[in-house]
Amino acid sequence: MTAAGEKPVRVGVFGLLGSGNLGNDGSLQAVLGYLRAEHPEAVVDALCGGPEAVTARFGIPATRLHWNRAEYRTASRAGAIASKGLGKLVDVFRTAAWVRRHDVVIVPGMGVLEATLPLRPWGFPYSLFLLCASGRLLGTRVALVSVGAAGIRNRPTRTLVRWSARLAAYRSYRDAQSRDAMRAMGVDTTHDEVYPDLAFSLPTPPASAPSGSPGTVCLGVMDFHGGNDDRARADEIHRRYLDGTIRFVRVLVEEGRPVRLLTGDRCDASVVAAILDAVDSPLVTAAEPASLDDLMTEMAAADTVVAVRYHNLICALKTGTPVLALSYAAKSDALMAGMGLGAYCHPAREVDADRLLEQFRALEKASAELRETLAERNLDAARQLDRQFAALTAALFPATDHTDPHARQESP
Repeated sequence: MTAAGEKPVRVGVFGLLGSGNLGNDGSLQAVLGYLRAEHPEAVVDALCGGPEAVTARFGIPATRLHWNRAEYRTASRAGAIASKGLGKLVDVFRTAAWVRRHDVVIVPGMGVLEATLPLRPWGFPYSLFLLCASGRLLGTRVALVSVGAAGIRNRPTRTLVRWSARLAAYRSYRDAQSRDAMRAMGVDTTHDEVYPDLAFSLPTPPASAPSGSPGTVCLGVMDFHGGNDDRARADEIHRRYLDGTIRFVRVLVEEGRPVRLLTGDRCDASVVAAILDAVDSPLVTAAEPASLDDLMTEMAAADTVVAVRYHNLICALKTGTPVLALSYAAKSDALMAGMGLGAYCHPAREVDADRLLEQFRALEKASAELRETLAERNLDAARQLDRQFAALTAALFPATDHTDPHARQESP
């Protein structure tokens, strides 16, 4: 509690939050749960992509991340291009003004230090750099908490990401390879720790008892076109992913298996529509999850999950449901290996329906053993995240806890 006469700590949360990505919002939910439990006196607000959605769902004030409301639309006309350029300048001052109002800013999880999906340097990487630079200049502690990172080839993006990480007051990563990637990009990671993804701290719905006969298969889909380095063959990658997925669903339907289609982002609806159009069967249905809680509820009731999006995988793993990953980045392989399911990964860029079915049948055969493994790994993940939140308190709330082994201001 705040002592009499002391001002409450002002905490900002930052990111592409409220923009339709369930994983990002799940990371925010986890951090808000921590703040409300451990620092109920803190005054919290957000600088984010979808302020109206964040305020409506989480009950905190929120400010739009970009001055230019058309930031993520392609600019072709001179007026739109000029507006984008002006927006970049205005955002320098808007970001600094927002940061100045806070004692602490938390970037909650997410893959903010990677470019495993298409990404322009002057989009979110630029915004993150403005945040971290403002924090350093204005004395506001900026924490990158259990974030994802990966090697980046594009030089402007790599430079912005590297300097963002260097300027942050606190960093932790959601897997060891993220820390290794930042070290390879020239960031001193000596004091940086690795903890599980923040979504592993969310409440878990009760799992359904497995039925004696084959039951529902949840299929987490994605509007997948490859990564930042795949732009030249994005359409080919998408077509191969979609064709292989449709073939997989058809075989399941022919065997009488109910298939439940799940999304993780607003943009995934087009893939759901394509599958429903191609496989006209009452056995194939689609859910409209609005949160990771909704996703976990669906997956807890399933026999098996096949999914692409990283946080779809986490939801399945957290509910203890055996899952096969259509992996589009090394982070998915690392997540699956860490949870004991490293053998059940299939490349999303090269979906082979026959091979996918073989792996799926092997997964179902090992289901009972895998559920036991997941129960053990989830307990360990929960313990590690308790340590993450304790370290975060020590780093960001020194008046509460002076035992911080990790807090530091690194020289650029």
